[in-house]
Amino acid sequence: MKVAVIGCTHAGTAAITNIISLYPEAEIEVFEKNDNVSFLSCGIALYVGGVVDDPNGLFYASVEQFNKNGVQMHMEHEVTSCDVQEKKLEAKNLKTGESSNHTFDKLIITTGSWPFTPPIPGSDLNNVVLCKNFDHAKEIIRRSESAKNVVVVGAGYIGVELVEAFEENGKNVTLIDSEDRILNRYLDEKFTSPVEETFEEKGINLALSQTVSAFEGKETVEKVITDKGEYEADLVVMCIGFRPNSDIVKGQVNTLESGAIIVDSFMQTSVKDIYAAGDCCAVFYNPTKEPAYIPLATNAVRMGTIVAHNLVNATLPYPGTQGTSGLKIYNHNIASTGLTESAAEAAGLSVRSAYIEDTYRPEFMPENALIKIKLVYVPDNGRIVGAQIISDADFTQAVNTLSVAIANDMTIQQLALTDFFFQPHYNKPVNFLNEVALEAMAKENKAK
Repeated sequence: MKVAVIGCTHAGTAAITNIISLYPEAEIEVFEKNDNVSFLSCGIALYVGGVVDDPNGLFYASVEQFNKNGVQMHMEHEVTSCDVQEKKLEAKNLKTGESSNHTFDKLIITTGSWPFTPPIPGSDLNNVVLCKNFDHAKEIIRRSESAKNVVVVGAGYIGVELVEAFEENGKNVTLIDSEDRILNRYLDEKFTSPVEETFEEKGINLALSQTVSAFEGKETVEKVITDKGEYEADLVVMCIGFRPNSDIVKGQVNTLESGAIIVDSFMQTSVKDIYAAGDCCAVFYNPTKEPAYIPLATNAVRMGTIVAHNLVNATLPYPGTQGTSGLKIYNHNIASTGLTESAAEAAGLSVRSAYIEDTYRPEFMPENALIKIKLVYVPDNGRIVGAQIISDADFTQAVNTLSVAIANDMTIQQLALTDFFFQPHYNKPVNFLNEVALEAMAKENKAK
């Protein structure tokens, strides 16, 4: 069995590792545009902030490892054409310019995603950079050394993490986003306002509800222009979102309007023997029961693993995702899973929510912390479809529990009565997960 893999970050790395184990006789050829594999881009902000000293620690697999296992690694090779029906592809060596032709029995497309790059005038100025791969990380570090005024465009997870890292490095930081709140897609206002308040206390300039219209400067960026103002900048980092890298099979396999490749529960595309995984794909989203584009490393690793298990026989279905994620910004420990109320409304789902603020330990304990938690559910049947948590103490793992609840279609009634242990060092006799579900039940009883 001859297997071709296009792309080797999280999904590709997981697929290759498992194919080596499951099918030792398989011939594996990998085509990767970069000179490295398995880069953890979520660690870029930690690298920028000096938490991680050695960037080599942001890799968990290597080209050398794969070569030792007999994998043909075509590094710095770009696949320029691919015919999924004829099962052949052409790859260009980016160092020599030479092209080569290859055939395959099975194809795994793990081409990932790429940052949105809107056509903003001045985008080609020096020090206007992207934030995605290892080369970007090195460039951000190098260019930030001499930068005084840093502008981050995009208030998603990567953007807010970079803002914290730059501020702690003594930079003057401005965060620009077209939405009126940071982390708007992931969290409700009760969970974003504490972070915004901390940013302002740290002297970070929040330029929200603004759209970038131009970058100005001679050769290097000096100023960012928006529809509401202008901001000095020696360095601009663009973090406004990602799009799926699926152009190589455009028109050959079924996709969403966004270009995200549609796969079945066994990661097979609309064409037999052609599989896809990771950020180039749509995933089955359990809260809505529909495919959605949710680029996350956790999804990519699971999908890559599942591809390998299903290459010969369809035996291991994908269980879907909840889009579960966590974030630490200064003293704020935040996590979310599933839908917010606004996201549910956009998806055409009628929901209600329950919210509590409480200390997590009994009042007699000498040390305590406040926890805020919100549960989103469908009132007709009580099905849980989302949750958010924030606290100065770390309760982010509780969202993993709620992710399991969503995956298994648990109701607020079931969660309210779930058996969680009690020990004063860790919680109250009624665990906060039980408590928020009981609050949801009380809300529904009043509505009857």
